Amino acid sequence: MWRAIASNFLTLAIVALVAVGGVIAWGQRQYVEPGPLAQAICLQVAPGSTMRRVSADLEEDGAIASGYIFRVGADYEDKTGQLKAGSFLIAPGASMQGIVDTVTRGGQSTCGTEINYRIGVLSAEMVVRELDPATNRYVERVAFDPAADPAPPEYLEVAEDGDTRLRVTLAEGATAWQVVEALKRADFLEGEIDTVPAEGTLAPDSYEVRRGGSRADLVAEMERRQTAILADAWANRAQDLPYDTPEQALVMASLVEKETGIATERGRVASVFVNRLEKGMRLQTDPAVIYGVTKGQGALGRGLRQSELRRATPYNTYVIDGLPPGPIANPGRDAIRAATNPDRSDFLFFVADGSGGHAFARTLDEHNQNVRKWREIEAQRGEQDQGGTQTGSQTGN
Repeated sequence: MWRAIASNFLTLAIVALVAVGGVIAWGQRQYVEPGPLAQAICLQVAPGSTMRRVSADLEEDGAIASGYIFRVGADYEDKTGQLKAGSFLIAPGASMQGIVDTVTRGGQSTCGTEINYRIGVLSAEMVVRELDPATNRYVERVAFDPAADPAPPEYLEVAEDGDTRLRVTLAEGATAWQVVEALKRADFLEGEIDTVPAEGTLAPDSYEVRRGGSRADLVAEMERRQTAILADAWANRAQDLPYDTPEQALVMASLVEKETGIATERGRVASVFVNRLEKGMRLQTDPAVIYGVTKGQGALGRGLRQSELRRATPYNTYVIDGLPPGPIANPGRDAIRAATNPDRSDFLFFVADGSGGHAFARTLDEHNQNVRKWREIEAQRGEQDQGGTQTGSQTGN
């Protein structure tokens, strides 16, 4: 009898162990397999929040099937105490394990509200935008120029929120002076910038920053990135370029950057300048002359005068031979690549073609025909030439 009882007890124990093992295996599958979330959400984790609170929010949003399994899995991976505050984008079908990793990994928020300070060639703009989780696209809420406009209520209500992401975006072609002046108006940064960096040494890029961050540190990071970009491009440069140093390549890149904003044209524009240098022709490019007038401190706001085109200055490429003595703006990666690996062409001239791009020519006769077409377009529009380059309109003398 006792043997029968012991045998039955052992059988029941084995069945119970198997059942428990099955439950554990099922729970493990639930934890690591894709979850039920059908559409992306932005999960807000408040400072001081707990994994229980997060699991409840996730259950309410339909992102997980079981808050208990979510918490047990986080405990098992020893991540419960690593919960980070912020706004986190949770993708459709995200597993519990993946969500735990997202909310414990740390770093900047990945969704929610963002303030993006865009420093452009003509102005700087503070933009408040919000990520729409469904489309993974930002929706702009408000934009203003801090140099000209008071901060609107939509900006003020999110500016001090710790969950708001902060970003500074530098456009290609802005000058070092413009960047420094714009950063002075970034109210979420602190500290002084002692000197204006050397022209051309700041990388146009997007920089994620933190509230109270140092302006000088941000400028240093811009310089570090540009140094790395230029070094890489120079190391992989084409052979037989008509300039001998990466610094001269940076000058060329800045001329290319200011002549065209069309990515597909940069290599051709660079080829025109390279061809002219190789033939001993002057570059005759207006943006360099303009830089000599403005010193990079804002836009000229008018056309160049004939006296300015004739005046002997270091940046007047109608008068000097070769490259100007330094860059005339901060060129982007594509312009630097064009300067170090220009297209192969026999073009010597270019002029605006009315479409935002340029018409290229091999001979002065071809070029003069293109100039006449452009002048006709100007007359029809009733506008003055605003972007052209005298490389395109008066070269060949």
